[in-house]
Parts: sequence; structure tokens; C-alpha cells
Amino acid sequence: MAKPVCDVVVVGGGVVGTATALALGRQGLDVTLLERSTPPVPSRPELYDFRVYALSPGTVKFLKELGVWESIRAQRVSPYERMEAWEADPASALRFDAAELGVPELGCIVEDSLLRAALWSALGKVTVRCGVKLAGFCHEDGTARLDLQGGDRLRASLIVAAEGGHSRLREWAGLETVGWNYPQRSIVCHVTTEAPHRRAAYQRFLPKGPLAFLPLADGRSSIVWSTDAHEAAELLKLDDDDFRTRLAAAFEHRLGAITAVTARRDFPLRLLHAPEYARPGLVLVGDSAHVVHPMAGQGLNLGLADVQALVQTLTAARTEHRHCGDLRVLRRYERRRKADNLEMLALTDGLYRIYSRHAPGWNRLRKFGMSLAGRLPPLKRRLALRAMGF
Repeated sequence: MAKPVCDVVVVGGGVVGTATALALGRQGLDVTLLERSTPPVPSRPELYDFRVYALSPGTVKFLKELGVWESIRAQRVSPYERMEAWEADPASALRFDAAELGVPELGCIVEDSLLRAALWSALGKVTVRCGVKLAGFCHEDGTARLDLQGGDRLRASLIVAAEGGHSRLREWAGLETVGWNYPQRSIVCHVTTEAPHRRAAYQRFLPKGPLAFLPLADGRSSIVWSTDAHEAAELLKLDDDDFRTRLAAAFEHRLGAITAVTARRDFPLRLLHAPEYARPGLVLVGDSAHVVHPMAGQGLNLGLADVQALVQTLTAARTEHRHCGDLRVLRRYERRRKADNLEMLALTDGLYRIYSRHAPGWNRLRKFGMSLAGRLPPLKRRLALRAMGF
């Protein structure tokens, strides 16, 4: 058996990959983190990242355990205490309230750049290599081998693929995926509204896709507007004044007029799932294993739940003196996470299909279902707890 250079190599320096490297390093493993670009640079305080996440309380708890939450909170975090979702009439919205659930908040809105910077600054003894590009992967002599462009090679007991939805390691390992592209694109930007958001998150289900307003710490809102490709292109071409008018109307002026808007960006939407998460010496986490529609805001929460399950599985394996790249060990992690991930994939895809169908009878049934969920406390509580990561 060839001797591994280290215990674990994590490929991908995004939030999920860096959290994996940090968490495994804290367990005493010899970890190397590979990132193809440069380390994240802390953003200027006055500049908000366009990419934000709705972190569940379960995710916040994990970040506290990693020792990075206090530094993130010291910069800026926007807790939200209420959520509202509706289709045609805000008065009939499905509402969730932290006070009713007996919790201080339903979640927190945090920027990608703040999360990444905090995690990278805490890596400590983790070996970090930036500007690294992969050339191949194989498992031989009981160890995993990564070939790097330029001729270098790394051997490890386990390779963790945290590269995202277009994972090359997943492809090289022969791990197939199922999924499809949605006929939608999401437009993201930050907006200033006439009325304050009052620490509430909002989502309206429009005929062509959902529109979400997420509260930011400075009083603005981050929007995610999912719609078909034609309307997305049209919205991107509008000048700021026309876009603000169109956005306020689509949101039914829930927060009054839109008084300012930042630059807009858009990205495609898809669903992806790998039926198998592991091969000998290789395991998938986060978007490398599953990609969901953003309407429920659960993509990163699922990814960090993967990290927690993987760390717990490998820690237990070490106490049993089991090799961390053993496929039987990695299948334990896969079983722990697969059902939860598939449930969220089915939920988000089901919501997409429910709200993209517009037959008259179907519309009435859909509205009745949302109204019923609001009137049944046990069901409403279960939905809220699921969204909060419990």
C-alpha cells in the first residue's frame, strides 16, 4: 500500500469545502485544502456581497461549534423573525413567526464573502494550496491519488469533492447524476424599499417563478427573482427606474416603493442528485452531490449538514480503527444524508411544478392547500421546523 501524504484532501475552497477542512482538522486529521483560485479577500465594510444565504438555526449552531460564528456576527448578520409566503393576496399569506415557535429567530441572512473569509481565517493547521488545477483521480494500492496539472501528485486516505455542481472528481470517479435544467433563471440584486423589512423574509409565488425578499443588516433587502429566460433577459435590460417599478408591482408593493437598486446578476437553475455519494477513497459533499432549486433557500444548509454527518461518521470510524477511505465507512455517511437531501429535492421540485401549472381548477386547489397549511398548527409547525434545519 502506498503511503498517503495526508489523511484527507478537500477539493474546493467555497463555504462547504472550507468548513469540511476546518471541521476535520479540528478532529486531529491531517488535512490539505485545494482551491483553484486565490484565497478570499475580506470585503470592504461598505460593500455587500450580491450572494447571500439564509442560514438555518441548525447551520448557525454548527458554525458556533467551529468557532467562526462570533467573528461573522461581529461584522454583519441579519436575523429574521418572520416569514411570509403568498401567491395572489398578501392578506392570505402563510406566515411563520419565531415567537410562536418559541425560538429567538427563524434564521439569519449572511453573505458568502463573510462566511468564506471567517472560515479561511480559522483553518489553522490545515495545509492550504491555492491556484491548483486537477488533472485526474484514481484509487490504487488502498489510497486515493490526485494528479495535478504540472505533474504533481497527492496521495491521501480520502478525497472530499466539494467543487460544486460541475464536479470533475465526481465524473472521474464514475459517479453518475440524475437531474435536469429548469426553464428559469434567477436574478439577484439588493434593493432599498420605502417601508422597513422589520426582520421579515418574504416570498411571492408568481406565474413564472418565485420572488423572494431577504432582509439585510443595513435595512435593505436582497432579492432572488426566478423567472423564465425570456422575462429574465427583459428584466436585465431595463434601466433602474423601470426595473424598480416592475419589481414593486411584482411584489404587490408589500414594502412600498423600491427606491434604489444595485447592479443585477442572473444565473441558471437546475436540479441534480448523485444516487451514490462515494467510491473507495472519494466522497461527495454539498453541490457536488446535490443541487436544489433556490426557492426554499436550503442549498447551503444541506451542504453544511453533509459536512456535519461526514465528520461524525469519520470520527466514529477512527474510534473503530477503520480506514477513512473505506467504502463501507463512506456508505454510512451516504445513508445518513441521502434521505434528507432527497426530501428537500422532492419538496423544491414539487413546489416548482405546483406553481408552474395554471389550470383553473389547479389554481383553486393550490390556494386551498396553502390556506389549509396556515390553519393547521401541527403541519405549519412541521414546515417551519423543517425550514429551520430541525
